[in-house]
Order: sequence, then C-alpha cells, then structure tokens
Amino acid sequence: MKIKNIIGIVALSSLLVNCGNESEKKEHKHENHDEKHEHKDSTDYHSGATKADEIHYKQEKHLTNIKQITFGGDNAEAYWSFDDSKLVSQITNPAWGIECDQIFIVDPTKTYRHDTAKMVSTGKGRTTCSYFMPGDSTVLYASTHLGNDACPPKPEKREDGKYVWPIYPDFDIFVADLEGNIVKQLTDEEGYDAEGTVSPNGDKIVFTSTRTGDLELFTMDIDGSNVKQITFELGYDGGAFFSPDGTKLIFRSSRPQTDEEIKEYKDLLEQGLVKPTDMELYVCNIDGSDLKQITHLGGANWAPFYHPSGEKIIFSSNHASEKGFPFNLYMVNEDGTGEIEQITYDGVFDSFPMFSYDGKKLIFSSNRNNHGGHDTNLFVADWVE
Repeated sequence: MKIKNIIGIVALSSLLVNCGNESEKKEHKHENHDEKHEHKDSTDYHSGATKADEIHYKQEKHLTNIKQITFGGDNAEAYWSFDDSKLVSQITNPAWGIECDQIFIVDPTKTYRHDTAKMVSTGKGRTTCSYFMPGDSTVLYASTHLGNDACPPKPEKREDGKYVWPIYPDFDIFVADLEGNIVKQLTDEEGYDAEGTVSPNGDKIVFTSTRTGDLELFTMDIDGSNVKQITFELGYDGGAFFSPDGTKLIFRSSRPQTDEEIKEYKDLLEQGLVKPTDMELYVCNIDGSDLKQITHLGGANWAPFYHPSGEKIIFSSNHASEKGFPFNLYMVNEDGTGEIEQITYDGVFDSFPMFSYDGKKLIFSSNRNNHGGHDTNLFVADWVE
C-alpha cells in the first residue's frame, strides 16, 4: 500500500501507500555517516519536506552508522532476505521511469544515487507488499496487473474531506523469481488479496483479504494451500507480521465501535475505500486465538514489527502529534505494558521498520534529508540496545 499531502491525519503515508507525486531526483551531500545534530524545526508538513541535511538526530540512541540507500522517489516497505544480504521494496521513481509502485531488489551495501535497482515485478498495474520467500531465490508480492495493465486510478478528492486509501479488488498475490518471472499465483479469489508476509520459520504466509466481505487476516501454507481466516471482527485488519519464533502475529486495525463509525466504515468499504486515520496495534497467536489490543494511543499506529527478542514491538505513530504529523518510530512492550519509547525523531515521517534476521540492523523509510523535496527514502542503521 504507501505521501502526497499531510494535511489529513495520515496523509503523509499516501506517498507510501499510493503512487507518489513526481519529484526530481536530488543530489545529496551525505551518504553514510554518523553525525548527530540537534533537531531543528525545518520541515514543511504540507509537502513532506525535511529541509535540514540530517540523516541522524542525536536523540536516536538506538541507531548508529545510519546509511541512506535511495536518493529520490517514494521508496517504502523494504524487507530483508532471510540471509540479510538483500532487500525487496516497492518503489515509485519517475527518474527510473516508474510512475506507479513496482517491486525492486535493493542491495543494502549500495547507494542508489545514480544507479537503478533491479525490478522483479511485471512493470504492469500497481504492486505492493513484497517479501522474500524461504531460500531467497523468490519473492512474493501483490499486483493488480491481471485486472488491467494500467496503474489503477487514485481516489478523487472527496467533498466531505475524508482521507481514504483505495482497496483495489484486482490485487492478487504472486511469487516471482529474481529475474522477474512469475512462478506461481497464490490467490485467485474475487476481491482484495494483499499485504502478505512470511513466517521466519518459512512455513506460513499471513495476508489480508476481502473474500469474506470484510478486511480480515488469513494464513496459508507457504505453497498457498490450507487457507484459514484468523480475524473476524469488523474493521481493517492488515499489515501483519510474524513474531521471531513464528508463533504470533502483530498487526494494526481500525475496529469501528459506534454506530456512526460502523456505518462510515461499511459505506466506504462498499466503495472500495478505507479511512486509515484511527488504527491501533493488536497481537494474537497465528491461529487468531488470544487476541489482545496493545496500544490505546489514538491517531494512526501502524507498520509494526517485532523486536528480535520477541518481547517488544517497533511501530510508526503520530499519536504525539497535534496536527497529524510527524510520524516517528516508537517501541512498546509486546503486552502493551510499560512506557512507550520514542526511537526516531524526523520532523515529518519515519515508518516501515524491519529488523534484520540477525537482529543487528534496522531498515526504515524516512523523509529526512530530502532537501526540501517530497522524497521518501530508505535508510539502514546498526541497532544498539
């Protein structure tokens, strides 16, 4: 899914959930350093610009040796290969001739200032939510290309001013090799099938689907068989990831409660839309049992991922923001107890964190160091406890 306008509460995430705006690829002065600066109020929330040339704020004590990997476009949802040598990411970058999200293999040891990463999706339709399969020779991702080769349209600006995400019914989940050849289609049900991620054990996939009439979580075996629905309450259940031992799931959900909220949710879903401005985090076992809400923060709490210990969750949130921005990364205990710790401090946007399988590195997307432009780039850092 992924920031074109951050006037709304979660509008910053539209660059990273939908096709991003066109922006020129900028030259950058810093590629890899550990300089720490005081955070300045040098941001433009309406454009997504972070005007200060900073990639590491001094408050970010858990991060060191931060390296900027991409330099232009909208780069989001980068996830590690099982051997931690590669990343797979969805990217929109007009400078690469990519106007609508496609899937690329990214080398975390390189910087893509002038080079282009290798595309492994078809180049047709819109893609989202890629993840390495066991063995690192294939990746899964969702794509709309079977419905139409063209990029599906973005929702028009609404008269009621509501900020919405599209739920494209043409999304299905595919497996492709690293040459871009589709080797298997994992879903073929009517409606939305996307947001797939893979268990560290290599045996299960979790994904979101509308096949039962609502946006629910499902699991399937790694070959696409044995599909099971695991959430059943009304609301947008999505963005799920497995715990390090593969026994639990962390995800975010909207879960409308009042009659007005329920009506709004159902009405929008009937139009193929959701409003992602109120989302909290939930944990459950992989069969859906022992479901617990672990945040009650208000605002948009999303993009969660397990800490390597399995005892904490890192996630993106704007709960501390009065105007819906910035989004920063935070850490919370898996059971929701204790104080929430702020991890990142960009003035506009930090999201999509994933720890490497060895627990030593963190990849994330950020608007830091974009020199007054609109770009959301990939950054990798060494993790310090």
